[in-house]
Amino acid sequence: MSIEIHRDAWGIPHLRADGARELARAQGRVTARDRAWQLEVERHRAQGTSAAFLGAGALSWDTLARRARLDDTARRCFAALERRDPETAEWVRAYVDGVNEELPATAAPEFTRVGLTPGRWEPWTPLGVWLATHILFAGFPAKLWRDEATRHLGPDAVGLFAADGPGTSGSNGWLVAGARTTTGHAVLAGDPHRYIEDPGVYQQIHLVCPEFDVIGLAVPGVPGIAHFGHTGTVAWSITNAMADYQDLYRERLRRTGAGVEALGPDGTWHRAGRHTETVEVAGEAPVEIEVIETDRGPVIAGGPEGLEGGGVVEEPPAADASRSAALPAPPSASLPTATPLALSLRYPPRVTGDLGFSALLPLLRARRTADVDRAFDQWVEPVNVVQAADTEGGLLHRVAGRVPVRTEANRLRPVPAWEPGHEWRGWHETPRAGLRDGVAVMANQRGPATPLGVEFAPPHRANRITALLNEKERWSAADMPLIHMDTHLASAQPLLEHIEALDDLSPEATAVRATIRQWDRRMAANSGEAALYAAVRGAVVRRLAAHPAFAALADPPAYPDVLLPWLGLVPRVAFALEHLLSAEELYGIDRAETVRAALEEVAAEPPRGAWGDTHRLAPWRALPESGSGSGGESGSEREAPGLSGDHDCVLCTSAVPGLTDLAARGPAARYVWDLARREDSLWVVPLGASGTPGSPHHRDQLPLWLRGDLVPVVTDRQQLTKED
Repeated sequence: MSIEIHRDAWGIPHLRADGARELARAQGRVTARDRAWQLEVERHRAQGTSAAFLGAGALSWDTLARRARLDDTARRCFAALERRDPETAEWVRAYVDGVNEELPATAAPEFTRVGLTPGRWEPWTPLGVWLATHILFAGFPAKLWRDEATRHLGPDAVGLFAADGPGTSGSNGWLVAGARTTTGHAVLAGDPHRYIEDPGVYQQIHLVCPEFDVIGLAVPGVPGIAHFGHTGTVAWSITNAMADYQDLYRERLRRTGAGVEALGPDGTWHRAGRHTETVEVAGEAPVEIEVIETDRGPVIAGGPEGLEGGGVVEEPPAADASRSAALPAPPSASLPTATPLALSLRYPPRVTGDLGFSALLPLLRARRTADVDRAFDQWVEPVNVVQAADTEGGLLHRVAGRVPVRTEANRLRPVPAWEPGHEWRGWHETPRAGLRDGVAVMANQRGPATPLGVEFAPPHRANRITALLNEKERWSAADMPLIHMDTHLASAQPLLEHIEALDDLSPEATAVRATIRQWDRRMAANSGEAALYAAVRGAVVRRLAAHPAFAALADPPAYPDVLLPWLGLVPRVAFALEHLLSAEELYGIDRAETVRAALEEVAAEPPRGAWGDTHRLAPWRALPESGSGSGGESGSEREAPGLSGDHDCVLCTSAVPGLTDLAARGPAARYVWDLARREDSLWVVPLGASGTPGSPHHRDQLPLWLRGDLVPVVTDRQQLTKED
């Protein structure tokens, strides 16, 4: 058996082996070598054991992971994979073998800091990592927000705060057919927008064996290349389809001498699964949690006694949007209207025992778009829009994933588990789409996946990419960074109109308004005008959120901490600001006076410097960097760099206006796949190929990422250095 590991100038691993299983083992080894700390954090997060070394801050996540049965679901899915697709199961085992061979020898400094010894991976651990990475990806907690907003403001609030709105920005992806390129062959380009993590969420890698030769972006802890890959003859990429495929059920639970029962839609009580688990917490006493699972799914919040800190919730009236007029009256109609709250989560892998891993090997073996298409027929989650092209002119633009068929009420809010009509009734056919004028652009806006979702991103990024592509008749791979880095902010229009309409301002505020009026609407890091606009925007958000009309939403119910980001009033106002300022009426709020007061506030204390002075990169780390520098890095290397871009720019570097200008979300990678010549493809990640602090490749791509430059894809073995 022969396994070779080579590196290019950026430390990106290029692996070669005799077969797919041997190559998976090599991928596991090199990932453990480069990302040991990251792998162990993800393994523990999937198991719900991360608080044992990260402390109390990780307890809420661990509790969700335990109660949602993530590890158990991964075990079930792997057992089903062994029965249904033994080849893929053995391939996953080979990856795990490689991880286990390398992990004990790693010396990542974080292990020493927390006193953690690398553990052993199980065959189902990669499935658990994938599940834990994406369980919140579809945003099921947004249903809690809609529930609260409807309860306190009425059903119109759902549209004001959510429709094509708040917090839903994700990835950019565009496909340019050969008729619109300089080579006559298609180009795929884009950038997935996720939380920027250190180490990065994507791993640049090159996998070669007699069966396939693929470059792409892997997820550390998962074999193969799922989201973004190029085999030489076909390439594919994805964006989040914004589909809704997870449901929340309000459960009525009661304790009995034998355990816990849940009221079903047939009007009778059914035995629920129940056991307890202990979560270890570094520096604190262990915490015992109760794990309950009804016929709908695991209970992730509350229980027979309700939520901690106040778990009784009023049931919405029968005319509420959470009930369909076509549904019959529930058998439990005589029950009281206030009941202890428990919420169960129903998600496809828990129901079917399938996480879609059978798509991974066929993707690596793909030669044409038809092969990619067949592979994605087996995809489960997250639900994505797939774009692909091949060297023979084949093109693909489709939705892939599993979305249940059920009543519209399920998609909007938590629904009563004891009422009939909320069950799943099969799976939606995934829609397909074509190109228009030789291009297809996806940026999480309403598109082919519209029938499958509720909230989508505003159309600004997609419209801007389309407009830029229409400025030239022919595009090359080298041209694409011009689109990646575009900072035009179309969503500023409503606030600018309010600012323009103001009069009787103080001289200082008049000067601020005059400066903003000269602004080119580009959120450039060196723009003082952008900084002024952002400061006024933040002040407007804070003032709107503080208005008495929204007081009932300021303090969310006692849901688990891990779900609260979806319920924060300031972020919701911030990401819905365009809609709130444009609505015909807003709960009696005088928006003109709100904008006036915000402008005067900023005029009294204007921002010092440019947008990039406060809009800085803030990557998520499981551990904060040590004060002396991680692995000997200098203070300048650790300093958070200033960023261009904003939430609705193509360069989507997302802060939370009104709360912070720091950007925790942004392009987690950029790629350009050239179908004319793979060697002309380009890519970059925010930090580097290595996850080890102090490594020369830990952050060597950061300067390029900041400038919008890309790293050439290397496939020539003469440009590689062999690693022992």
